[in-house]
Amino acid sequence: MLIPMSPTDSMFLLAESENCQMQVGGLALFSPPEGARAADVRQMFTTAVARDSVAGMWRKRARRSLTSLGQWGWDTSSDVDLNRHVHYSALPSPAGMADLWTLVSWLHATPLSRELPLWELHLIEGLADGRYAVYIKVHHALTDGVSAMGMLRAALSSDPSRRGQPALWEPVEAVPEPAPAPRMGSLGLFGLPRRAAATAWGAARETAELAPALAGVLVQALCHHSGTLSLFAPHTMLNVPIRRARSFTGCSWPLERLRLVAEHSDTTVNDVVLAMCAGALRSYLDSREALPLSPLVAMVPVSLRGRVPEGSRVDTADSGNRIGSLMCDLATNVADPGKRLAAVHTGMREGKAALGTRSQLQILAMSALGIAPLGLGMLLGHIGPLRPPNVMISNVSGSPVPLYWNGARLDALYPLSIPVDGQALNITCTSTDDTIAFGLTGCRHAVPGLNAVAGLLDDELRLLEHAAGL
Repeated sequence: MLIPMSPTDSMFLLAESENCQMQVGGLALFSPPEGARAADVRQMFTTAVARDSVAGMWRKRARRSLTSLGQWGWDTSSDVDLNRHVHYSALPSPAGMADLWTLVSWLHATPLSRELPLWELHLIEGLADGRYAVYIKVHHALTDGVSAMGMLRAALSSDPSRRGQPALWEPVEAVPEPAPAPRMGSLGLFGLPRRAAATAWGAARETAELAPALAGVLVQALCHHSGTLSLFAPHTMLNVPIRRARSFTGCSWPLERLRLVAEHSDTTVNDVVLAMCAGALRSYLDSREALPLSPLVAMVPVSLRGRVPEGSRVDTADSGNRIGSLMCDLATNVADPGKRLAAVHTGMREGKAALGTRSQLQILAMSALGIAPLGLGMLLGHIGPLRPPNVMISNVSGSPVPLYWNGARLDALYPLSIPVDGQALNITCTSTDDTIAFGLTGCRHAVPGLNAVAGLLDDELRLLEHAAGL
């Protein structure tokens, strides 16, 4: 029996092509426990594989059948051969971060087999500083970034002395929630429970309000205001059909540096992230004589999930995609870094205000309208006359405390994401304790010299610190 797949999840399967693999990933850097060797870490993974215990989410195979009328669904009935999912790699020691980026670029470009559950994990050894890396790749149909971050946090611990922790793919013991007791006298409209009646009435009202909400989105876009739709993104070298080869690089900074800039400029850390990316892209395109006169527009994903409290369990069965999106004017036509940050802050404030009064259903519909130009290009295999946003920039909240796996400390987590036709560069970042890490994933041919952008991000942070008086 197939579990129905949501339209959003199935879109990532339908849109996949040889040159556009719909998989997200994460590269986690760990410092081994004191006194441990690389062989000890490898043995922990080998032992976990031998236990042959796989949680439900990691068992999901994408299937179609006549009973589902050809629609995609999830099959969790088959056994999983972990030896086809968990792999071991060794860099030529002593290896540096550039060697790690090169290996992960190649791994991220390799497609996942649809005959298997859609994930892979690689333990990578050989780094010169004694650390080891874990690269995990998951199809976007299985999960979004926020859900993936929640599952990672569930597999880790804030206790450095804890041992016997399960591997990421193993079940995490959940605490069952007591079922609510039925209440008498709770019937409402047409004999339905009051809550059900209220839900039905609310859904009907939301549906009726969709048309004016979408009309408002169009008016905002025509007036060049930030929201969920952009009609005026300029064409750049980033907005071309892509090829299969990938290029990945990562960079990180103390999170406190970004917090201080935000505090002294009356903005947010997310605004600072966007302004760093805006300044770096401005410099990168300008160095190649490819900077457009009009400002670049970024698509900024917005999670529609409730925040998961620290230490709580994550329901891996509910691991699909719940994301909306905002379009942000990056003000790349503004030379001054401080003024550029202020413009980004204003745009994001307007965009958030536009979503603040909307329901989740309305936000999803508005976001679907906004990504339609990009989605059509993904499904049709070419870029149409409509101009999608220039770049995707995402910031996924991480843990505010240090995390460990069997005593090994998580030092940084570099996200990897999906370049697509018409949007050849994706920038995603996340925080771990006191560090924020940026992962830049691009089409190697459309975005040459991607490593240079990491240095430009560092330059831009320094300029923003100077503009904030730090």
